[in-house]
Amino acid sequence: MRAASSRRINRNQELLEQVLLALMLGFTAFFLMVGFWLVGFQVWYLGRIYPGVSVAGVEIGGLDPSQAAAKIAEQIVYPQTGHILISDQDKTWAIKPLEAGLFLDAETSAQTAFKYGRSGSLFRRLDEQLNARQNKRDLPPNLIFDQRMAFQYLTRLAEEVNQPLVEPSISVEGTSVAIHPGQVGRSVDIPATLERLTAQMQTLRDGIVPLVVTETQPTIIDLDAQAELAQRILSEPVLLSLPAGQEGAGPWNIEPVDMAKMLVFERQQDGDSARYQIAISEQKLRALLSEIAPQIKLDPADARFIFNDDTHQLDLIQSAVIGRTLDIENSIRTVQQRVLAGEHVIPLELVLTPPRITNEVTAEQLGITGLVRSEISYFYGSGAARVQNIQAAASRFHGLLIAPGETFSMAAALGDISLDNGYAEALIIYGDRTIKGVGGGVCQVSTTLFRAAFFAGFPIVERHAHAYRVSYYEKTAGNEIDPNLAGLDATVFVPLVDLKFTNDTPYWLLMETYVSPTYSTINWKFYSTPDGRSVQWDTTGPVDIVKAPKPIYRENPELATGEVKQVDWPADGADVTVNRRVYKGDTLLFQDTFRTHYQPWQAIYEYGPGTDGMPPPQESEEN
Repeated sequence: MRAASSRRINRNQELLEQVLLALMLGFTAFFLMVGFWLVGFQVWYLGRIYPGVSVAGVEIGGLDPSQAAAKIAEQIVYPQTGHILISDQDKTWAIKPLEAGLFLDAETSAQTAFKYGRSGSLFRRLDEQLNARQNKRDLPPNLIFDQRMAFQYLTRLAEEVNQPLVEPSISVEGTSVAIHPGQVGRSVDIPATLERLTAQMQTLRDGIVPLVVTETQPTIIDLDAQAELAQRILSEPVLLSLPAGQEGAGPWNIEPVDMAKMLVFERQQDGDSARYQIAISEQKLRALLSEIAPQIKLDPADARFIFNDDTHQLDLIQSAVIGRTLDIENSIRTVQQRVLAGEHVIPLELVLTPPRITNEVTAEQLGITGLVRSEISYFYGSGAARVQNIQAAASRFHGLLIAPGETFSMAAALGDISLDNGYAEALIIYGDRTIKGVGGGVCQVSTTLFRAAFFAGFPIVERHAHAYRVSYYEKTAGNEIDPNLAGLDATVFVPLVDLKFTNDTPYWLLMETYVSPTYSTINWKFYSTPDGRSVQWDTTGPVDIVKAPKPIYRENPELATGEVKQVDWPADGADVTVNRRVYKGDTLLFQDTFRTHYQPWQAIYEYGPGTDGMPPPQESEEN
């Protein structure tokens, strides 16, 4: 039994060994066959593209690179024949890939295909070769994309597409309001569009490439409401008037055509949106109101009175005036607000200035108890024009009040000396000549006031004498010349030469002026409360006399032949010194001195051309 079992084991081992040997021989034969096949495959495709390889669907397996390049170039014609539509809204633009800068590199594409299965490790190469043979391997073509050409093309295209943002607006044409619609802003995003175009061409298919456009919407809203408001403003004139209770000026119409020029439309931002707000031009409104302002202006004026010597009360002769000026800044705001509210009748804003003295004031309140000084000067021989000027000037001071401590300016109270204010042309002293001018005779008034203030004992702040002695100012009641009145004259030439004095008492001073053409007098009265002051004065009278120069004869072409006319009169030159001492009881309050230098003055005659005996032989003409 053991022997039989041993024989079976040996036979099995021999059989196993035979099988293993057969397998080894089979495997060896297989690998030898595979090896021979691989070697033969590699040798066969040496210098040729492996089978199953294609470029963009073009079969080029088995071809050498040059053959493959020729076939690729022949069959891949997309750059030349492809169609790409670039679109934007309802517009399209056709372009071939070649025009957009797409070029096929057939040689490089063939070389890439040739290298397939020939790089990397042995197993990788064999794997690629087997995969291409069994499953096909389609490689992308090698394309050259010159983006500069596409960029230039898109830039030109953008010029057709781009449009600026235009906000809607309102304008006024004449008196009509027009709304102008806005426009969406559009701008081609060239880099983003270029990306889309590149992606489409790389597919080697025809297609549509939408432009990438950035749009900016207008932000202005609500134009209709503002346009309606503007039209309502221009529907009728705007009437500017003084407030209720004010009279004497206006009203002033702003016609619609003028108001239209004042309208402005201001942009106001509200978050992401904006709107136009109608407004009235502050600059133009200020210019208009500045023109109106002088018509409205009234200076405050104190009430004027005369002192009733019987009742010792004040009698009103001229009511007080409340001063007013146009408040331009507040008026601008008022007009702007009320016009925009749709109103067409608008009262202006004023600044009112009350007078110092109202109609109701009493003599007791002002401290006026009676006459403190009355001064009279005489103007015998004055012509009608000179008398008219004396009356016009004197009336400016009748009933005028001077406050305690106030320095009174005659020039300020006198105002403008003009024909419009009731003055006439008469002889005046101007420089070194006596000429005809408006206001001749006013110095009769200033001389009278100076003497009233002088003899009442008020401090004289400013006084100017005449250039030469004038006989009017030295006349007395009998039409005689009193040399002691020389040096007590005063001239005023508005606004350069003034006469000023100070009311240095604790009481108001009331002035009254009375002109009598019949008696050739002007009487200046001061009413107040006497404070016990008195005046002492002395004068040198005219000294250092200088005789008047010889007469001057001048030809005047406006005079007729044979006509001779005297236009200036001789006056001797002189110096005068007047000293004044003002006492209160026995106490000297102050003293002052007034020195006057009068120039010698010659007579002047004018004659018509060809007048016999002119100039006289013994006289030489001085010019």
